[in-house]
Formats: sequence, structure tokens, C-alpha cells
Amino acid sequence: MKRIFLFLVTNIAVLVILSIVLSLLGVDSILDRTGTGLNMYNLLVFAAVFGFGGSFISLAISKWTAKRMMGAQVITDPRSATEIWLVDTVKKHARMANIGMPEVALFSSPSPNAFATGMSKNNALVAVSTGLFSVMNKEEIEAVIGHEISHVANGDMVTLSLIQGVVNTFVIFLSRVVGHFVDRVLLKNEEGHGLGFFITTIIAQILFGILASVIVMWFSRQREYRADTGGARLAGRQNMISALEKLKESVGQPLPDQLSAFGINGKPSNPGLKLLFMSHPPLEDRIEALKKSAGQA
Repeated sequence: MKRIFLFLVTNIAVLVILSIVLSLLGVDSILDRTGTGLNMYNLLVFAAVFGFGGSFISLAISKWTAKRMMGAQVITDPRSATEIWLVDTVKKHARMANIGMPEVALFSSPSPNAFATGMSKNNALVAVSTGLFSVMNKEEIEAVIGHEISHVANGDMVTLSLIQGVVNTFVIFLSRVVGHFVDRVLLKNEEGHGLGFFITTIIAQILFGILASVIVMWFSRQREYRADTGGARLAGRQNMISALEKLKESVGQPLPDQLSAFGINGKPSNPGLKLLFMSHPPLEDRIEALKKSAGQA
């Protein structure tokens, strides 16, 4: 219930902010002055504001959202041996990766998982689940942390937001062009926009959104391979392979959709077309990729 509430509040706030931005830019309609044709400039500005704006506002508040959504407790004053080791390990990897020290947090979950988020390489959060410590040894956890640090060092959060912003912009723009075409050419509506425009736009946005998701998820899967390679470099290839094998053997709940792309382990993979919409490659493929890279080294 808390996650749903946070999701709704965040999205309402984003819509309000972006509506204010459009007002300040003077974009109050996507139609031209005659009310018959599209104002392509206004439409492009509208699409870009909502396409990039939502993506980057979500990135800007990602640390705040993640802490509250997952109940992650930032370790500001390490007290236990586990907390001291965790902070020291993150600090060591951050220094090796040449990034600023991220915030370090623990979240309560029996499932072994971890995630990283934040606006930049020097303003990030790395969080691990309590379940990670019951499933893996320290060498394997160190590899998981190395994986997350690599996401930060590679700038994956920002790059994914950029790609999401680009595809969102095209989806919003093209769906309204299609809706306008149907409204004017097929339904013969000569002024303003009728019900056909809105229905067609919604359908087109869903269809284009599905195609856009395939592109975004493909990139997300590629960055997982790069983060695995980074984790292997920071903590040892065999430790990274062993950590992935432990994840493969474990059964647990994935992270929420808003954070799943930034976790060490995504949703369970399925064969066929469903793989196109997965943020993470199958663990078997990730393990095989690391073993092949060992043979090529």
C-alpha cells in the first residue's frame, strides 16, 4: 500500500510540475491558430517536456523514492561489524572505480538483492538487502557491490533516463500525429479534436510504448553484462560468477518495477517473446558471458 501511495503521489507531482513548465513555455495547445492543423513546434515541445521531464524528475528523486519505497536505512554511523564491513567495501570499490562515495543503505528483505540509483556518479545510493547476507559469503557480496558500483561508474542511471526520455518523446509525438490523421482524414473532423483523436492517440501510444519498451529493455540488458564485467574486475571474476549462481539458486521477490532495472537480479526470466521486455538477461546467459570472457582473457 505504501508503494502504491508513493507511486501515485510522485506521478501526480510530476504531472503538476511539467504542466507548469509547459505553461511557462507558452505551450497551451498542439493545434495551430486555425484549430485545424497541428502546430509541430508546440507538439514537439509538449512531447519533449513530458518525455524527458518525467524521466529526469524520476531520476532526480530516485534516491528519496528508493529509500521510502524499500524502507532502506542509510548507514551514517556504522555500529555492527556487518555495517562497518559493508561501508568499507563500498568505499573501497568506489575508490577503485574513481567515483564519489555513495550513500550506503540496508533494506529488510529475505530475498538476496541489491540496487544502485542516483543522479550522478558522485551522488548515488547503493543498497543491499538483509537477505543477501544469509545467502552469500563476503566474497560474493563484494562482487554484488562491485556490480552496483559499476552501474554508478558507467553512468547507467543517467544514460537509461536519456534513452527513456528519447523514446518517450517519440511515442508521445507520433501517437498524436496518428491521432490527428485519423481525426482529420478518416473521421472528417474539421476543427478541434474529436473523440476519435483521443481514442486513437491512446491506442497508438500503447502500441508505440510497447515497441519503445523493447528498445529500452535491450539497452538495460546490455548494461547488466557490462556491470557484471565491472563487478568481476573489482571483486574477482570467480566471485562474480559464484554470486550469480547463488542468485540463480535462490527464490525470492524481485524489486518493484520502479527499481528492478537497477537491481542485481531482475524478475524471473521466461523463454520466448517475454525476454524482450526483461530488464535483465537470464542469469544463465550472464554466467556464460563471464566464463567466456575468462577464456578470452
